[in-house]
Amino acid sequence: MRKLALVPLVFVTAVLAADSKKTTSMAPTHLVVTPEAMQWVDVPPVLPPGAKMTVLEGDPSKKGFFVIRAKMPDGYRIAPHWHPTRERITVISGTLHLAMGDTFDTSKGDAMAAGSFGYMNARMHHYAWTEGPTEIQVAAQGPFQLNYVNPKDDPSKAAKAGK
Repeated sequence: MRKLALVPLVFVTAVLAADSKKTTSMAPTHLVVTPEAMQWVDVPPVLPPGAKMTVLEGDPSKKGFFVIRAKMPDGYRIAPHWHPTRERITVISGTLHLAMGDTFDTSKGDAMAAGSFGYMNARMHHYAWTEGPTEIQVAAQGPFQLNYVNPKDDPSKAAKAGK
């Protein structure tokens, strides 16, 4: 199984944690993260290059609840995969196409316009692609894992083979 969260997620979590410590020495009772304060980094190698992400709450690499946002360019594709926990997606802008199955087929699935919400239960095989630049918010239980149905679709393996 591939773990999604490595260096970029730990970095963003550390930045947010450091900012919250500036306001109080106790655990914060709430946190407001404005768009200007979001720290965007490249997605981890387990996802195709070209997208950015930020951690809003929690740490996707650890056990517990987390929330991330991702910005993806037009035509961004995530091959069929599954997660060991339920994944919840809210579309902030653009259009995310979401389909179930083991084979990528753009004639299937649902177009999720800005404001749409959807979820996939644990182990549900699904894939996605964007229409126009698209921003989504994902909430789930960590540690977050992304498991490709076809291991050859894992971009992190292709990156290692190319080195």
